[in-house]
Amino acid sequence: MSISIHDVSVPVFVNALRNMSAWLDKAASEKPEADLLPCRLAPDMRPLPAQHQMASDSAKNAVAQIAGIEAPTMPDVEASFAELKERCGRTIAFVESVDAAASGAEHEVELKFPNGTGYRFTGQAYLTGFALPNFFFHVTTAYGILRSAGVPLGKPDFLQHLAPPNIQVAK
Repeated sequence: MSISIHDVSVPVFVNALRNMSAWLDKAASEKPEADLLPCRLAPDMRPLPAQHQMASDSAKNAVAQIAGIEAPTMPDVEASFAELKERCGRTIAFVESVDAAASGAEHEVELKFPNGTGYRFTGQAYLTGFALPNFFFHVTTAYGILRSAGVPLGKPDFLQHLAPPNIQVAK
């Protein structure tokens, strides 16, 4: 049995985006939103909203690229937790709407940068070598920003999509 490129991308993106959305709920219960939105890990890094926006862009663009379709445009205008959560929701809706049969491990993907350089990948190489690492860079950075600002997130929050353990110790 083989696993499809869709199966190793869409559920991963959806789970992490749902987790990121939940972190904002936890953050809002701990600290004023206005105090957290401008937070960043280092002066040369982008703040919390940008990390959510770039995670969103990474997910929707990756799924679109490997399906050979156009990703929806989402301007980076979110300025509140509610707006960031809504963007996570729109991204999830898009990636879940893409037909699994359209996703191709062998699709050619060209990633071009503004300076004219770029990369050419197969869909699988793009997903595993660029898209997923880039996505998790922004997911982890958002998590780190909230943690460093004092929001009590832990590994269970990062992996909350797993729910409680499904193996119980016999008594």
